[in-house]
Order: sequence, then C-alpha cells, then structure tokens
Amino acid sequence: MSSKAKMLAVALLAILPAQALAQTYPNKPVRMVVPFAPGGTGEFLSRSITPRMGELLGQQFIVDFRGGAGTTLAAGLVATAPADGYTVFIQTFTTQAINDSLYTKLAYNTRRDFASVGLIGVIPIVLGAHPSLPARNAKELMALSQARPGSLNFGTAGIGTSSHFAVELFKLVSKADLTHIPYKGAGPATIDAMAGFIPLVADAITSMKPHLDSGKIKGIAIGSAQRSEGAPNLATFAESGYPGFEASSWWGVLAPARTPAAIITRLNAEMNKSLEDEGVKKRLLSHGTTLKLGAPALGDELMNSEREKWAKVVKATGARVD
Repeated sequence: MSSKAKMLAVALLAILPAQALAQTYPNKPVRMVVPFAPGGTGEFLSRSITPRMGELLGQQFIVDFRGGAGTTLAAGLVATAPADGYTVFIQTFTTQAINDSLYTKLAYNTRRDFASVGLIGVIPIVLGAHPSLPARNAKELMALSQARPGSLNFGTAGIGTSSHFAVELFKLVSKADLTHIPYKGAGPATIDAMAGFIPLVADAITSMKPHLDSGKIKGIAIGSAQRSEGAPNLATFAESGYPGFEASSWWGVLAPARTPAAIITRLNAEMNKSLEDEGVKKRLLSHGTTLKLGAPALGDELMNSEREKWAKVVKATGARVD
C-alpha cells in the first residue's frame, strides 16, 4: 500500500466512528445545561425551546441548572463533557464575550473549547426598581443616586453577567452612583427587589416582564435600541437622555468542541424549526425576544464581535476576577 493510500485509510478510520455516532443520534435524553439558577431568562428560554426540540429529535431534553461564578461553572462542565451531542449549553454573551476579559484565569478556553450550535435571539436588559423608589426613569435615577451616594444597590444574576455590565455601562455614561450586589441567579435578586431588600434589580425583559406587568417591579429603562414589544410602555435608556445606549443579551446554544459536524447540523436544524413553531415563537416574541435563527457560524461571528465591544467596558470599569 502506498503512503498516500495509508494516509487516506487512517483518515477514513477517524471519520467512521463520528459518522456512526451521528447516524444513531440521539438514542438517549439530551442534557441542556443552564448556567443560572431557576427563575431567570435561562430557565425561560430553555423551557420554551426544549419541549419542541425534544419532539423533533425524538428524545427528551433534561434541563440542568448549574448557576454560579458568572456562568463559568456551567461552562467548565460543558467544555469537558464528552463531545457526543448529549450535553449542550444554553449560553449568553456573558460566557463567550464578557468572561474572556473579566477573568484572569479560566479552566477552559472560550474560543477553542466550544462549538456553536446556533443562536436563539437577542433580549434587552431592563433596569427595574422597587415601586417605592422615587425615581421614574434613568435620568431621575442618576440624580437620585448622586443625591444619595453609596446608598443605591442593584442586584443581578452575578458578577460578569450581562445584566451586571449593562448597569456598569449605564454608570459609565451617566455617572450614576450605584453599587453592585451579585446573586447566584436572577430569580433570587428579583425576589429581594420585590421584597424591598434592595432598591434595584437588572435582568432580561423575558424574566422581568411578569413582575413589570404585575406592578411588583417598576421599570426604570430598557436597553434595546427601540421600545420592546414585551414592555411597550417602558422607555429606552436612549429616550431617557442617553443616546446611543444599548445593552442587550445575546443567547444561543453551544456544544463541546469536536462534537461531530453532523450532530451540530442536526441540533441546529431542529432548534431553528422549534423557533419557527408558532407557539414557541409567540411565547418568545411576547416576552421581548428578537429571534436570531441561522447557521452555527452566525453564533461564532456574533460572539467574536461582542468580545471586542464588552472588553472595552470591562477595561473601563477596572473589573477583574482572579
């Protein structure tokens, strides 16, 4: 056998196991790891898309909540999971954009250890307050914070999360005096804000909407470029006197690197189909999600551009996690 034929044979032997796996995939439930505690946007999105995806794949999705450490715990778990398509990760740009600059050392490489399955959508961040807070909008909040220096705390799902840096960006452009209180999930932070233990909370519109609708949380401003369908009466930061301000969270699904391309393609196709389902689409749109269907490569392209944007914010705030 010639050397060229031997090389071809070796290449074929390497491809065959991946092809065989892809042909039988899936033959057991798929675990979707959510890097936040229950009660936030991660739960909303995973519970919205996994039932339909499970129907299309013919296997159940098991939602596994692994909150903490600004999504790095869950990301590390998925990065080291078998690359067989049975562990996937619902992620926000916190994982792939902010953490790359925020953390001095990570147990994984954000660029090399994951494969994009695709995007779900973009969701604006809302800054909300307990109804008793005197401020009604972003300008009034800035003035109130300067009148009460060091007294206004805002809760988020944790250090480095999209909601955390959305408020940090607002602080940079407005000079508002606000103090961050990190929680282990958006749910606990929102509960404390509704109870009045903290005056402010920031989270995605998807999980804030029920509390805004009920009046238990008062909307201060939303980070979308235009008003959101999920909260049409809530003014944007730009409308409130901060032109050009935009802070939204991009969500998608990742798999461990080296997951066979055929499995990534299958997951991407079924995820896109689930997002096109009328029931799923209506639920997501009504809660302020702008859908972003497409090929896996679109997720990589977006995260690469987001790294540059948010690296500047991380540097400007001086925030670092060792």
